[in-house]
Formats: sequence, C-alpha cells, structure tokens
Amino acid sequence: MSKKQIDEAELDINFVERMRHTLSHVMAAAVKELYPDAKFGIGPAIDNGFYYDIDFGDAKISDTDLPRIEKKMRGIIQRKFEMVRSEKTREEALNWAISDGQTLKKELVEELPASETISFYTMTTKDGKEVFTDLCKGPHVENSDEIGPFKLIRVAGAYWRGDEKREMLTRLYGVAFESEDELDAFLKRQEEAKARDHRKLGKELDLFTFSDLVGAGLPLFTPRGTVLRDVMANYSLSLRARAGFSRVWTPHITKVDLYKASGHYAKFGDELFMVHSQVNGEEFAMKPMNCPHHAQIFASKPRTYKEMPVRYMEATTDYRDEKTGELGGLSRVRSLTQDDSHVFCRKDQIKGEIQQLVSIIRELYETVGMSKLRARLSYRSDEDKYLGDPKLWEMAQGQIKEAAIENGLDFFEAEGEAAFYGPKIDFMAEDAIGREHQVATVQLDFVQPDRFGLEFTNEKGEKEQPVMIHHATLGSIERFLSVFIEHTAGWFPFWAAPEQVRILTVNDQVADYVSEISEVLSGVVLDKPLKYNELRFTIDDSADSLGKKIRRATEMKIPVALIVGPKDAASKEVSVRIHDEKAEGGSREEKVKLEKLSNYLQNL
Repeated sequence: MSKKQIDEAELDINFVERMRHTLSHVMAAAVKELYPDAKFGIGPAIDNGFYYDIDFGDAKISDTDLPRIEKKMRGIIQRKFEMVRSEKTREEALNWAISDGQTLKKELVEELPASETISFYTMTTKDGKEVFTDLCKGPHVENSDEIGPFKLIRVAGAYWRGDEKREMLTRLYGVAFESEDELDAFLKRQEEAKARDHRKLGKELDLFTFSDLVGAGLPLFTPRGTVLRDVMANYSLSLRARAGFSRVWTPHITKVDLYKASGHYAKFGDELFMVHSQVNGEEFAMKPMNCPHHAQIFASKPRTYKEMPVRYMEATTDYRDEKTGELGGLSRVRSLTQDDSHVFCRKDQIKGEIQQLVSIIRELYETVGMSKLRARLSYRSDEDKYLGDPKLWEMAQGQIKEAAIENGLDFFEAEGEAAFYGPKIDFMAEDAIGREHQVATVQLDFVQPDRFGLEFTNEKGEKEQPVMIHHATLGSIERFLSVFIEHTAGWFPFWAAPEQVRILTVNDQVADYVSEISEVLSGVVLDKPLKYNELRFTIDDSADSLGKKIRRATEMKIPVALIVGPKDAASKEVSVRIHDEKAEGGSREEKVKLEKLSNYLQNL
C-alpha cells in the first residue's frame, strides 16, 4: 500500500478514535520516561477513551499515580510532536523489541508471518528528536496540536492476551473528547455512576455479600436482598403465567450427554462445571442453561397440534465456569438465576408468540422505570460456528425482522451476534443516567427440536417438528439486579422495596398506638404491580433521637417512614414521610388518619 493510500485510509477513520489512539501512545511515552523498565502490551482506542496494558515490574501502580502520569503526558504534548509512520521487516521489528527489552512486543511480532512488513509510529518533535516509538497499525492524528481534552481515570488489572494463566498486567484507562464540555459531562456521569455502583449499594443496603470461602462469582443474598430478587422473579413469572406459561422444575446437575445432544457441549464445553459420581464414575455437569431440559419435558409424551403452543417457564439457578478476571459484582457471576421460558409452537404461530413476548417485556420494563428500549436483531454471519440449515436461518431472520417492524420496535441489525442455534431479538434498556444495558431476549431455534427429534402430530395426522422460542424477561436475575440497583440508586419503587415502611417512634409513650398501626399495616395487601406479598414493615422504637432514626431510615433508602408521637396518638393520625425525588430535600410529609392509612399505602 502506498503512502497516499495509507493516508487516505486513515482519514476515513473517525477523528476522535484516531485522537484517542494517539493518546494511548502519549501515555506509554509518559510511562516510559517515569518508569524506564516498563514493558508494553497493547494500547487501543475504545469507547470514550483509550487504555494501555503495561508490565511495571516491581513498581506498584494505583489511581494515586495517575495525576503524575497525566502531568507528564501534558508535558510531552507541549513538545509539539508529529506522528511519523515507518515500516520494518519482521527481523528488524524483533531486533527492536529485543534491544528495547520489550518482551511483550516481541511475542506479538513473533506471531506475524516472516514475510509481513510491520508498521511503526514514532512521536517526533519538529527539531527531529524522537520521543517514543511503538509498533502499531494506526491510525493516528498527524500531530500533537490535534489532541483534545483528556483525563486518566483509573487503574485496573488485566491478564496478558486475556488469558488468566498468563501474567497480570496493569491497565491504565483514560478518556478523551473533542471538547471540554463533552469531557466534563462524561466525568459528571462517571461520578454519578460511582455513587450508584451496585457493589457499593449492595453492601450499604445489606442486599448481598461474597465470601472467599464460598468462592468468587457466587453471591450470597441477605434477607433483604432475597426479598428484592423474589419480588422481581415473581413479577416476571406472573406476567408469563397470565400469558399461558406453566411452571416446571429441572435439576441442577445433568448427564453431559444431554449437552452433547443439544450441541452446547461442543460450543461451551469449557464453561461447564463438571461433577463425577463417586458411586459409578458417571460424568455429570452443573446445569449451565435450561433449554435442553425443557425440550425433554416436551418430548416426554406424544403431542398434537391441538396442544400447540406448549409454554414452559422456570426461575432456576444455572452455573458457568467464568474466568475469575471477568467476574464483577452481580454483573458477571458463576451462579446465575434465569427467569427462563421456552415455547414449542407451529411455524404459523411464531409471529403471535413473539408479539406476546414483546408485550410482556414492554410491560415489565415500563413498570421498573426503564421504558426506553432498543432491540438488536442478532443474525448469523458467514462463520461456521452456527448449526442448522441456512435456509431455515434465512426464514427465521426474516420473521424476527417482520415481528420487530410490526411491533414498532426501535431496532438495529447485527451480524454475528446470533445464538449458535438461531437468530434473536436482544433488548437494550436505558437506565436513569443514560447507559444502555442488554436485558431481555427472544430467540428462535430450529436446531434443538431437530437434534432432540421433537415432534407433534399435525392436522393431517403427519409428524411435524415444532419451533422452539427461548425467552427471558429479566435474563440473569443477578445481572438485572445490578442494573436495577444502579438505575434506582437504591431507592426502589414502593412495591419492590425490601423494606417498604418503617415506623419511627418519638418516645416510649406511644407503644400501644404503634400496636394499632401495626395491625393496620398487617392487613395491607399490595396490588402494584400485582398481588404477591403483604406489606413489609419494621419498627424502630430504639432510645435514639428521632433525628437519628430518620437518618438511619434514609440511609437504608426506605421509601416510607411513619413518625409516631404522643400528638399523633391523641389525634389518631400518622405523620407520613415519603421519599420523593421531585420534592425539595428529596421527601414530602403529610398527616394521614389511621383509618385511612391502609388505602393511602395501597395507592402509593
């Protein structure tokens, strides 16, 4: 490729991406000056910024070192350099890596074909001084004058080449934008995200914990957290029960043969937790997904067209041997509870079933306050990782697109994102601070019915193969909760809150009246979004001051506090303090007669 062709190709790349990529080199140059023995891995541009994986040797790097590195970066930019491209043979590139002590770069070069020419970029000042050289495909901005606002934001660990058996490197992250306003807005969102971090709130609100003795990625839910997950799971199940789904139950271990038959073993065998029988040595696996089990229930007796569609649902825990370095809070775990469901239907029922599932998804996410949904239509690519007849795939992909259009979905199409057995509609929900999260899914599957020999008798008395539709409304309940906690910042809607009401006593003279209030609260039946539980309340009658009790209830983000004093007892009233983001100070207060308290709470 000529220099002109290279230049034209680089200009086609988004300017901001080129700037961010250049900043990763500037960061490496700064690190090299501050830590001469540092060894460099890779440093790409990413969404909103850039990073570089670096081996600092014995030096221990933390977030406190970032201002020093950033200051050095700004000093390098002030030297006014250009990004000068050059090429080396593989042998020249190896000599460069060896002479500079760059063992990680040497490994990268060694993997390239001997005949390949390798591109390098050198930051060169106008007086011809070389600041830093790195092997890189590019592209970059032409010179330092084009670099916009940036900031280093955090330090993390990253295994070299993403392999947890390899050395752990230090990853330095930075962000960069075209304008200061964009950078400031991003940093404000980051601060808000930190305050909403579900790992932080999970501890503060006593929702879940982890134990080294139990194992990484295996969350333990406290009584409060268990209420929250049960409320959400029950709500999801109730929506599907209303749509004709029946609950089933499947065991947590299964013979490996099941996943070999379904095709999962060949695709995901390295994610299985294996279990060996001590009695006869038989090999089992901890259940990583539920679809093969539900297929066996369908296959357990003869079916006719009159029964179709057959709909199963289950909220059950699955187990996947995720890499330790990829685990994070509830977002990525090894034990995940799926609100899973499967429909077995005729081909002419596909559209109607998808429409019903889309309706369920919309209702649930409207209820939890994340009604802005986008849909990704995930198709197969030309790779050979997919199973099944390409003609069936083409038909299925056409059907999900047709369903997306008819249901008025805001959708986009993505090749290569399909499941190995069929195309799918993946739903993305936007949270309170504008971040998008993948949540629900609807997936078509022609492969497993074929591999398991599923069939029903049609109107003509002939055997016909059903279509299998996979669906999850919440997806992984753990992952959903990580999103929901951060979306609400822990201020859950009244119907979902683990503790909905706390009675706060002014003094110990109101004990009898508190008993009356407790009787009223015990009779409250909630109907938003459905009747699934009686009111959840506690009493704080400690000797602490009322101010301290209010602060404690606020810290635990309890939506309603009932303040009870002698005057309230005398007038048979309750002072109600309700969290309200729209109200000044975040709460509103009013008096409610005891006889009306039940109706008042039911209407929250």
